Amino acid sequence: MPDVVVEELRRGAAMDGRIQAVLDAPWIEHRELVDPLEVATYAKYAALLVSGDRNRGEAGVLALATTMNGVAIVDDGVARNLAGAHGVRYRPTLALLCEAIRQDLLTAQLVSALADDLIRGKYRLPFAIGQFEVWASENGLIA
Repeated sequence: MPDVVVEELRRGAAMDGRIQAVLDAPWIEHRELVDPLEVATYAKYAALLVSGDRNRGEAGVLALATTMNGVAIVDDGVARNLAGAHGVRYRPTLALLCEAIRQDLLTAQLVSALADDLIRGKYRLPFAIGQFEVWASENGLIA
């Protein structure tokens, strides 16, 4: 997770303590963008995405995915379009969470509760509160 996302999450954790669990997860590596190529790549994406404090995290995620030949987990439509235009592999968060359910790493009930919390926090998802499992099943994303 790039340092700009860590900063965003720290600000969020000050308002919602549950976010701290993401910052403390031992399996998530925090990466400061310091390598000259990472910094230059971040600057390239930031010039195309960032407005004020908006989309700094997306620019950081795209920079790391580009320089590490990884997969960017991004939900913002503009960031996904930019990733596609620059040949960066990407996946939306819901796809990742559905894959975790299929691999028995998470439960549908846990992801449903998370999705409901995200929606309550004004996060836009393609279903209403309480409808994750219906949506995921209808779209063949979970059994």
